[in-house]
Amino acid sequence: MQEIVRNMLLAIGEDPSREGLLKTPERVEKSMKFLTRGYSQNLDDIVNGALFEAESDDMIIVRDIEFFSMCEHHMLPFFGKCHVGYIPRKKILGLSKVARIVDMFARRLQIQERMTNQIATALMTILDAEGVGVVIEAQHLCMQMRGVEKQNSITTTSSMQGSFRSTLATRNEFTRLIR
Repeated sequence: MQEIVRNMLLAIGEDPSREGLLKTPERVEKSMKFLTRGYSQNLDDIVNGALFEAESDDMIIVRDIEFFSMCEHHMLPFFGKCHVGYIPRKKILGLSKVARIVDMFARRLQIQERMTNQIATALMTILDAEGVGVVIEAQHLCMQMRGVEKQNSITTTSSMQGSFRSTLATRNEFTRLIR
């Protein structure tokens, strides 16, 4: 990877041997491995047994989970907040695990639409929940720094599964509570 970065620097007209760029290939490699660490993670390790008996079937919401990701089209960052809600059947998940699941999917080359669905599907799978709702609001540097250059644009995606999709009242409660 370091050699690729050196070649990229040359291709854009830079001198990889100048003082400020000497360690850039090493730094970029380290940064990319950190930013894409989600590929080396899996759901079972993230959950790590933090499933507990549900004492009720009331909606659980974790909102404003900050995340950073990189778009797969330009490898530029997108970042924002993820809101997650679910209605348990028999199991609830440790709250920090919800944020860790968001991070696992965010730390891959992504598109926001897929990431939203991956988070919802993962929660439905591990919890066998009655329903799951995930809403992501994000800013994409590929839209802000290049292309249309719209600095204030926010992209919102949602994935509603189970009762969050089939029952309007459930979906409305969730969307009202995350606002």
